[in-house]
Amino acid sequence: MNGNATTRHSNAALLSVASTMADRVTTSASIDEKLLPVLKRLKMPTGLLQRVAGVHERRNWGPDQSFDDAAIDAGRRALAEAGVRPDQVGLLINTSVTRPHLEPSVAVRLHHGLGLPSSATNFDIANACLGFVNGMTLASQLIDAGQIDYAVIIDGEDADDVQVNTIDRLLTEGFDRDDFMSEFASLTLGSGAAAAVIGRADRHPEGHRILGGVTRAATENYDLCVGSVDGMFTDAKALLKRGMELVVSAWKEAKRDWNWQGMDRYVMHQVSDVHTSAFVKAAGIDRKRVPLTYPTLGNVGPASIPITLVEESKTLSRGDRVLLMGVGSGINTAMMELAW
Repeated sequence: MNGNATTRHSNAALLSVASTMADRVTTSASIDEKLLPVLKRLKMPTGLLQRVAGVHERRNWGPDQSFDDAAIDAGRRALAEAGVRPDQVGLLINTSVTRPHLEPSVAVRLHHGLGLPSSATNFDIANACLGFVNGMTLASQLIDAGQIDYAVIIDGEDADDVQVNTIDRLLTEGFDRDDFMSEFASLTLGSGAAAAVIGRADRHPEGHRILGGVTRAATENYDLCVGSVDGMFTDAKALLKRGMELVVSAWKEAKRDWNWQGMDRYVMHQVSDVHTSAFVKAAGIDRKRVPLTYPTLGNVGPASIPITLVEESKTLSRGDRVLLMGVGSGINTAMMELAW
């Protein structure tokens, strides 16, 4: 592979990462209770979310919360932690899957809420669950080029509507087991927000160097997982198979440029027990080095990786090697190494 598939960064550093969690906890047991009529009709057991996906609960926004306000909160705290003023920011990239309208971009609301200057470029990057890592890569390239000094990568996700719509639809007559399983992934989603500040490593030796990574695409699988606020419809078996093929292929190809076998942490996009176990086995990595947040937070889309990194940062030491890893519907995959 040549071209943009492999990148190295010379002067980019992660200065901070912050998350804002939704207040309301929704247990998988409570979803089972709502779905009990259809589960009985289809002769399906309760507890599938816990046993198959490993998701025991997820978060949903409270009555006084919204995904964009939460993202702004995470952004403000990330800037404060990095010691960066809003007027110093040259770029804001919003990577949220959630969007209440087609235009304007979600980024403009976040740009305004953070009080960023008129000179700060702002836009959305939408690439399913890979958006946050893609945003970090683009920001790092612009910092390496000397175009900007600081960037904010930000994401807010709201799973409330898709969950409600999915449950309501599954309770209608005419759904069979295949229909149920095609919408199963929607029930694993959770809400949350996160933000990261990236800056110049030569000005911030205390930062965590962003070394680079790889991206790979298998876009012939563009229709295996298609989602909207109405629901997320997935061919789960095919998505797992094709996704694993792409990830393992990228992992093997990356060995020519990177040595990722002995990382201190593998911060993976948080999908399920099935996906995590499959990759751990295929790559031969130590599962103890793979932190998990999906059991209590569910799949928070692009915010999953930074939220998990926030939680894991409490146990990281200077010099630790961290690999961010994700697969997004489409199918795309990305891996990025940080030197903590």
